[in-house]
Amino acid sequence: MSPSTSPVPSVPSVPSGGFDVPGALVASYGAPGTARSRAWLAALPRLAGDFLDRWSLRRDGPVAHGMAALVLPVVRADGTPAVLRLQPPGEENSGVVDGLRVWDGNGVVRLLAADPVGGVQLLERLEADRPLSSVADDAAVTEVLAGLMARLSAVPAPPGMRRLADVAAAMVGQTPGALPLLRDPAEQALVRTCASAVAELAGEAGDRLLHWDLHDGNVLAGEREPWLAIDPEPLAGDPGFELLPALDIRWERVVAGGVDRTVLYRFDLLTEALGLDRRRATGWTLGRVLQNALWDIEDGRTALEPSQVAIATTLLRRRHS
Repeated sequence: MSPSTSPVPSVPSVPSGGFDVPGALVASYGAPGTARSRAWLAALPRLAGDFLDRWSLRRDGPVAHGMAALVLPVVRADGTPAVLRLQPPGEENSGVVDGLRVWDGNGVVRLLAADPVGGVQLLERLEADRPLSSVADDAAVTEVLAGLMARLSAVPAPPGMRRLADVAAAMVGQTPGALPLLRDPAEQALVRTCASAVAELAGEAGDRLLHWDLHDGNVLAGEREPWLAIDPEPLAGDPGFELLPALDIRWERVVAGGVDRTVLYRFDLLTEALGLDRRRATGWTLGRVLQNALWDIEDGRTALEPSQVAIATTLLRRRHS
């Protein structure tokens, strides 16, 4: 289920140790929330303070955050800038530390220290104010994403990583119950087609180490390399399952440039860079559309995202031409 973004007036920011937990992060984890996530929010300032002391870190800037984590700029005892990242442990981030260790900074932010039980990571500091999304040239952005995707997915997944085979089987099993919750019969038919494509591929779901959320907002400029990926949600599987986030960015520009033309340009560039069979990559991209559709339905939505409908329709039209 995708994180909730509903506000939670009953869970205020928690002052301690010189910072407040940002309200947007409180909203992400607080509603409808679980006792565990609310307890994590309440303990977060203390937890941060514990790890600042444990790893001999000094605060070095304002608190930052994403939808899922608190990020504190810090300096290590030897003067090296870094960031302390805190996120409640859960299935969605269970493989992050192992994945970062396997990649060892090759195309991705480098892990400096970690406490997987506490959900705490010390990472090299990148330029948070220079995401790849700030680059105006769409072609250049797609090329950067393609290069990073190829490097990251060239690595075999380590033992114990979540498997696309299991994710795919679960999606196919959930589809019949989700279909009646969509209002539009045409969207029901599209989701059914996506599930059929996944069912055909599920027996050969791959074993590469996938980022699972590689788009222009999850790539930052750095000193060690021009661009490095951040915030992976590692998964063992077929690299074709990686493509959709890179196809779905800057949608207003996709529409302006022509949906079919732009989607197919991006898809062809990505599949060529990764050396993928385009028919299989189409099937796994439809699988990603299915995954997002199931998440949306679980969150109470009764219609699909128009951009994802357009991407799936474009790829299916080509496959059947």
